[in-house]
Amino acid sequence: MRVLVLGSGGREHALARALHRDPAVTALHCAPGNPGTAEIAANHQLDPTDPAAVTELAQRLSVSLVVVGPEVVLMAGVGDALREAGIPCFGPDRAAARIEGSKAFAKEVMAAAGVPTAAAHVCETSSQADAALDAFGPPYVVKDDGLAAGKGVVVTEDRDAASEHAAACERVVIEEYLDGPEVSLFALCDGENAVPLMPAQDFKRARDGDEGPNTGGMGAYTPLPWAPPGLVDEVMATVVQPVVDEMRRRETPYVGVLYVGLALTSQGVRVVEFNARFGDPETQVVLDRLATPVATLLQACAIGGLDPETRLDWHPGAAVTVVVAAEGYPAAPVKGDPITGLDEANAVEGAYVLHAGTSTDEEGRLVANGGRVLNVVGTGAALPEARAAAYEAVSKIGLRGSHHRTDIARAALETM
Repeated sequence: MRVLVLGSGGREHALARALHRDPAVTALHCAPGNPGTAEIAANHQLDPTDPAAVTELAQRLSVSLVVVGPEVVLMAGVGDALREAGIPCFGPDRAAARIEGSKAFAKEVMAAAGVPTAAAHVCETSSQADAALDAFGPPYVVKDDGLAAGKGVVVTEDRDAASEHAAACERVVIEEYLDGPEVSLFALCDGENAVPLMPAQDFKRARDGDEGPNTGGMGAYTPLPWAPPGLVDEVMATVVQPVVDEMRRRETPYVGVLYVGLALTSQGVRVVEFNARFGDPETQVVLDRLATPVATLLQACAIGGLDPETRLDWHPGAAVTVVVAAEGYPAAPVKGDPITGLDEANAVEGAYVLHAGTSTDEEGRLVANGGRVLNVVGTGAALPEARAAAYEAVSKIGLRGSHHRTDIARAALETM
């Protein structure tokens, strides 16, 4: 199988790594990829949001599967163009990707499918936003209706900050605050059937103790020792399958991975958000644990042949990933600083480094080229060992001004 992965971040490096391990994959390509994917795949420099360019490349490479990483690629209609050309694509078309591209649309789908979620108001004027903020009270949850690279959500006790964020967006969804821990669950979908992956937990705030601004994610871990038994089955029955059925009813079948962000509230499981692609950085730990070869699974989704009775195999133990972020992230990340210590980090037992926002400069040095620069993954027989491996590897890396959270998965250890 010849496979093309679209994107250039840590999620795409994780996908490429999983595909590279699959003996069914005979050729692996990434567009545009990064210095990490270049070590295991052929990188191709193009704009992945250009449907014509992607289609031409896929045809030239004679690929049998295209795997889309970023949401902006899906919303650009790349999946539509590939399918029109007869090329299997793992990732929804533009109409179905609206489940991430529009928070209001996602709420509409959930209402029609009877999916439990937070009560919400869609607001297009300041007076509507003020009324919604008054109705729900603090903590205020204000979400940009459109794509915002994981940073369009403000959760705050500060009414002025909530109003300011709402005013900065053309259209916002203001909703009730959901208490309880959050869980991420991925489900592979072929338009009719769905199969779950292992749940994970992500850390969105920039600083320890869930302080600081929202980011695209500063770390993640799996498995979740504190998750209630039967959680996955419940979410598949009450969230994923109803949404897949509703999208099919609307004649926009959902093909790809459906990311379900959940809150385990005092009132039960509630959906926080949907993403139309693999979440970042949860993908890095979930795919690390997946023992079932991934290429055939993704191709089955793309061509409509996913067996709903599929039972996936998982490696024993745990995985933890810690994001090394550039100075100034998320507001104004500094680019161009050299990165050192990757060989030493990769030499730590049970650890390896995925490239997320890197490039090479004119001198051939590896440098920071994004906000989230590296995903350092630690694995082990259990969560304590995986966490220790990840942080030991992080300690080997040098990047001026960089920062990372020191509390990824720490609270979970107390539940073991």
